[in-house]
Amino acid sequence: MIIHLKNGIDKLLFGMKQKDVIAIYGNPNQKYKDEDDNVIFTYHQLKIRLTFYQDEDFRLGYIIGASPDLVLFEYKIVGKKTSTVLKELEPKGITQFTQETFDTLENYFNEENWFILQTEFDEVVKFEMGAIINAKDEFEWKFKA
Repeated sequence: MIIHLKNGIDKLLFGMKQKDVIAIYGNPNQKYKDEDDNVIFTYHQLKIRLTFYQDEDFRLGYIIGASPDLVLFEYKIVGKKTSTVLKELEPKGITQFTQETFDTLENYFNEENWFILQTEFDEVVKFEMGAIINAKDEFEWKFKA
C-alpha cells in the first residue's frame, strides 16, 4: 500500500465519503463512532483505521495504518528501526520532526506533510496521516466526487 503524502494511502483519498471507500474495499470489519461523533472504519486485513469527520460532512480526514506493506517513497516503514526510516526520509527533504514520548511509545510528527511515525522499542509500529489544512484553515480535499 503506497502512501501518497498529503493525499491518502493506496486508493484512499482524503475527502472520500463512506460509500466511496465501501465501493473500493467493501464493508469494514468494524464501524463505530468516537467521542466526537466521527465515524470510524477499520479493515483488519489492511490494518488500517479510517476517520470520517462529522463536522466535515463525514469526509475521510485521517488514516492510521499498521500494515508491514505500507510504503513511503520506495521504502517499507512498519517494522523497521526508527533511525533507518528517518535516515531514508532525509534525501526526500523530510527532516523536520517534533518528537513526543508516551511511556514506551515515541511519535515523530512532520507538520509539513501532516504525518506521524509512531514507534515503540525503536521500531516503527504505525503511520498516521491527516488531511492538509490550508492557510484559510480549510481542509484541502483531494477526492473529487
